[in-house]
Amino acid sequence: MRVTVLGSGTNVHPTRAAAGYLVETDRLLLFDFGPRTLMNLIKTGVDRHQLQHIFFSHFHADHFSDFITFFFDAVFHAKYVAPRPPLILYGPKGIRSLFGAILKEFPGFSSAPFKVSIKELTDEAIRLGKTRITAGTVVHSPNLHCQGYRVEHQDRTFSYSGDSEYCNGLVKLCRRADLTILDCSYPTQRPGKGHMTARDCGRVAKAADVKRLILSHFYPVAERYDVKGQARQEFDGRITMARDRMKIELPPA
Repeated sequence: MRVTVLGSGTNVHPTRAAAGYLVETDRLLLFDFGPRTLMNLIKTGVDRHQLQHIFFSHFHADHFSDFITFFFDAVFHAKYVAPRPPLILYGPKGIRSLFGAILKEFPGFSSAPFKVSIKELTDEAIRLGKTRITAGTVVHSPNLHCQGYRVEHQDRTFSYSGDSEYCNGLVKLCRRADLTILDCSYPTQRPGKGHMTARDCGRVAKAADVKRLILSHFYPVAERYDVKGQARQEFDGRITMARDRMKIELPPA
């Protein structure tokens, strides 16, 4: 399993792309598609025209807006360059209405020369080839169903919080993960509703007994403090600050 951070910041971060994470197992999987992540995806060298499975944690713009640019490019490529395989979009409650409207109303989208499927994946698991993906509800916004994800392949496990406060659902998703990427929007001194502080991330990692914690989804204020040190107050395992285009290899156990 290989995990590539496409975006480690937020919608308003001056130097980091917003949320996006590429996971390579026997399948190519993308989790969230925030602004500026498409260019980072291109820079990885991965063929975006072979990407078939895109998972969304929730529908705030900093987690899905680059999908629109990606899809425009996919339609053009499939019409004038080469065919592409079907595309499947997964997400929590509301994905069919939102993405159905996008695909219907944006000019040219409804005439895409490839099949597009939209699947609600809420508090359940699916298997794609030899990879198991589990979606689980987390606490973020009272007006949206928000979820994180857990990916299991060849005895390795990756978990991703999406945007979340500390909650039991998130701890469950992260249980004994080899690698977990958590929403570290704020330092402990400057908490914000709907997100975790660095110390909250440490609490999740400790409660879930994860092997390695990566802090991500930084608002600019977070980087003015020692967020690694704050997370370490709760979790004594390996902690890393994410950076755009960081690659993490998880070889088979």
